[in-house]
Amino acid sequence: MDRASIVHDNFLRRVAVGDFPAGNAPDRTLAPELAVSIFRSACLTRALDRESRTMQATGKGFYTIGSSGHEGMAAVAAALRPTDMAFLHYRDAAFQIQRAAQVPGQTIAWDMLLSFACSSEDPISGGRHKVLGSKALNIPPQTSTIASHLPKAVGAAYSIGLARRQPPEFRQLPDDAIVYCSFGDASVNHSTAQGAFNTAGWTSYQSVPLPLLFVCEDNGIGISTKTPRGWIKANFENRPGIRYFECDGLDIYETYRLAQQAALYVRTRRKPAFLHVRTIRLYGHAGADVAMAYLSRAEVEAEEAQDPLLHMARQLGEVGVLSANETLDIYRNTAERVSRVSAEAVTRPHLETADEVMASLIPPRRECRPSNGPDAETRAELFGSDMALMEKPQPMGKLINMALTDLMLEHGEIVMMGEDIAKKGGNYGITQRLSTRFGSPRVIDTLLDEQSILGLAIGMAQNGFIPIPEIQFLAYLHNAEDQLRGEAATLPFFSNGQFTNPMVVRISGLGYQKGFGGHFHNDNSVAVLRDIPGLILACPSNGADAAKMLRECVRLAREEQRLVVFLEPIALYPMRDLHETGDGGWMRTYPAPGERIPIGEVGVHGAGKDLAIVTFGNGAYLAQQALPLLAANGVKARIVDVRWLSPLPVEGIAKALKDCGAALIVDETRRSGGVAEALMALVEEETGLPHARLTGEDSFIPTGPAYAATMPSRDSIIAAALDLVGRK
Repeated sequence: MDRASIVHDNFLRRVAVGDFPAGNAPDRTLAPELAVSIFRSACLTRALDRESRTMQATGKGFYTIGSSGHEGMAAVAAALRPTDMAFLHYRDAAFQIQRAAQVPGQTIAWDMLLSFACSSEDPISGGRHKVLGSKALNIPPQTSTIASHLPKAVGAAYSIGLARRQPPEFRQLPDDAIVYCSFGDASVNHSTAQGAFNTAGWTSYQSVPLPLLFVCEDNGIGISTKTPRGWIKANFENRPGIRYFECDGLDIYETYRLAQQAALYVRTRRKPAFLHVRTIRLYGHAGADVAMAYLSRAEVEAEEAQDPLLHMARQLGEVGVLSANETLDIYRNTAERVSRVSAEAVTRPHLETADEVMASLIPPRRECRPSNGPDAETRAELFGSDMALMEKPQPMGKLINMALTDLMLEHGEIVMMGEDIAKKGGNYGITQRLSTRFGSPRVIDTLLDEQSILGLAIGMAQNGFIPIPEIQFLAYLHNAEDQLRGEAATLPFFSNGQFTNPMVVRISGLGYQKGFGGHFHNDNSVAVLRDIPGLILACPSNGADAAKMLRECVRLAREEQRLVVFLEPIALYPMRDLHETGDGGWMRTYPAPGERIPIGEVGVHGAGKDLAIVTFGNGAYLAQQALPLLAANGVKARIVDVRWLSPLPVEGIAKALKDCGAALIVDETRRSGGVAEALMALVEEETGLPHARLTGEDSFIPTGPAYAATMPSRDSIIAAALDLVGRK
């Protein structure tokens, strides 16, 4: 049965005869004009939901998860300011519609119908997805990944306080703003949500400013699984650091009053609050969902009898704001207008080509203020004794530390965050002294939760900062990678480049650590990073390259608004020697601050033409060890250090191989899903040279003497090279 039509007919019938559900008397906290505005937003929400189903039935619409039953969220929007950034639950159409009424010049019905139709003229996503969102309304778009937007809401709220002390160049939020984040009752059970709540409470408990309003829209069911009665209140009423409020979302007067109270608490106390809003869900989860498949008729009809629009009509009549006829006129006129606008919206153009779809994967460039860094005296004072070390060869770990120091000196909007990075200086000392040099606001020791670390970075990036979050080990990323895939990388894509979250994620990774860690601290799987559209993955092999590439990564984030992952080979952090103990062959001097390696530029070492060893990271180190032994066997080789693992530097690699006789790909990642698969295809397609690959095994990495048994070695490189050259 078409429950949407039944709810529609019931509303018309019951309002006409004054048959309203029982409920609270209005407390008159709403001005009459605002009350009518909220009702209009609710009617538009309802009309759009019904129209979306009509559009789908005729093949002209592509999304039917609606907001019917949640129309009271318009009252929450009315209690906030358009300058309060809002991360919305996908049932929050009423919130966005009401916020549009607060900002002049909006065409919200037209905009949302273009989104339903996936038209390329949709002003938020450009036809890529039906999302709530608007640049003018300060609403970044969210997709349907459950609860994944909560960690970045925490980050955005945290950024407001820091921006007061250290305003970034591209600041988005004013000092008195709060951050709004809404979600459903089923979502609160997701580990991502629980991590965000814990992080917010942990932060607030320490009296760190965090102006964040969590809003749970509790309709009592997640698709077909019911939320236990009283679960949300029991879970959140007494959480440390988070103030609890609750209201009946069917009562717009109470909802407005409680939302005002919660917002005032957050805005004045700079602490997080949790507003628990009772709602209902009409029509089922989406257009294809038949609620009676898992709910009884009595349950469905009982929900429908509590239609929020009927409660609004009753309350507006009780205070003398609208008569029954005026209520019905608004409802009918809104539906008729939506139908007329829809007829035009479905005629608008759609995306047609891959290039059109992918146009927003890469954010737009932005003009940044030039920065020449501090004067020499200030820099020397900050570096202290490290200045003398710059003239002497140093291992990679030290050179990365120096590069981070220079970058933070040059760009005040850079903020670092991660576990143990401040006082301890990180697991490997890479961030030593940075907290002393720049202070705890810019070098943040986080709690132990990778999702929260990345969420903090994403949210801060949306307020103009350039975050450099650290993930201690590559293996630790895997429980949080959706923050990169589902949130950071998709934001420019689904906002047509209007919203961005540029950052440089530092990750210690790869294998070859002696006597430490096993598969949790030695991880050679990078497939999950190379699979994310728009993400740049960089991997240096020596300290000088690391410093110069890190500078380029920051430039890419700052000027081109890119999402960058800087993968640092753990085993090479302390590496000093190349061929024998004491030779210092793998140390480098610190490059002058202006030197960098542009994205796409590969490294070429040696001039041999018999063979090119195409590799990166630890593979470059091992290949350098192999070069003289290959020469002793009559094979003149060169090393092509790829450096940029995604996107691969196709032109640079092809040019470096141009006059070679063969190509051996040495890849320390796994044979299945590893970098070698793409490199093999590249060599075949671009050069046609004889080629072979030497890779890691499809295995986890053990602890102990066999730490490197599953990956390439100097000797296995030599054997593979001789075999390949001998087969030419």
